[in-house]
Amino acid sequence: MTMNIILNKQEIQHKTRRIAYQIYETFSDETEVVLAGIASNGYVFAKLLATELEKISDIKPILCEVTINKQQPLEPVKTSLPTAEYTNKALVLIDDVLNSGTTLIYGVKHFLDVPLKKFKTAVLVDRNHKQYPVKADFKGLSLSTSMREHIQVELEGDEPYAALN
Repeated sequence: MTMNIILNKQEIQHKTRRIAYQIYETFSDETEVVLAGIASNGYVFAKLLATELEKISDIKPILCEVTINKQQPLEPVKTSLPTAEYTNKALVLIDDVLNSGTTLIYGVKHFLDVPLKKFKTAVLVDRNHKQYPVKADFKGLSLSTSMREHIQVELEGDEPYAALN
């Protein structure tokens, strides 16, 4: 199986910065925004977005890790922040790849039970294979792939990349 790099380090940095600007434009009237990253790569991407947001704006990003059991998505969603910490706040739910939409829709469902000021979603790569009516408000790259192909994202380390396998 060959690995086809679809985003290199510089492209990931550029797309992260662009999404941070979009978040800033959308939430410019807010003093803080909760960046809720789905556990593992979504949370790493949220941290990258928080760093960029701090560089370009005076909005204070609040990081929250969201844990969803991808094999059993009906299990309760866990967050690293207590619900009171994001109630009536602006929130962006973040993941690295939007594949079928399963993980994102269950994350959205969790946050719909909480009163929020504004709610948006962001992904680095949108594969356009949605099985659920969910979309990414902010996306780095839209890519139509076959169901047999896999997107691998590595955001940590010296040479982050996204690859199509």
